[in-house]
Amino acid sequence: MQASNPEPATAALPPIPAKRYFTIGEVSELCGVKAHVLRYWEQEFTQLKPVKRSGNRRYYQHHEVLLVRRIRHLLYDEGFTISGARNRLGEAAIHQHEEAEAEARYKATLAEVRAEIEALLAQLKT
Repeated sequence: MQASNPEPATAALPPIPAKRYFTIGEVSELCGVKAHVLRYWEQEFTQLKPVKRSGNRRYYQHHEVLLVRRIRHLLYDEGFTISGARNRLGEAAIHQHEEAEAEARYKATLAEVRAEIEALLAQLKT
C-alpha cells in the first residue's frame, strides 16, 4: 500500500532554463503536459498566446511557460474546471492591476514628500 504524497505534482517539475523562446515540445516537458493539451489550452485561455513563426511553429516565452504551469496547477492540483481556472486567472490579473495602481499612487506620494523635503532643505540653507 502506497502512502499518498501531500506535495502537489508541480513540485516535481524541472526548472525552467534561461532561454528566450521554448518550442511546444520543450514546454510540454517543462510543464508535464502533452503538446495537444497545450494547443487546446491556447483556445481556452486568452492569456496564452505563443509567438507563431514559419510553418505555424509555436514559440513560448518564459512568462507563458509560467502561465502554463499555473494553469496546470489550477486544473490538476487544485481540481478547477477549465472555466473555473479561467475565472481564477482573470481575478489574478485584476488583482495585479490593482496592485500596480496602488504602487503608482505610492510612488507619486513618495515623490511629493521628497519634493517637499527638498524645498524645506532649500529654505533652511538660505
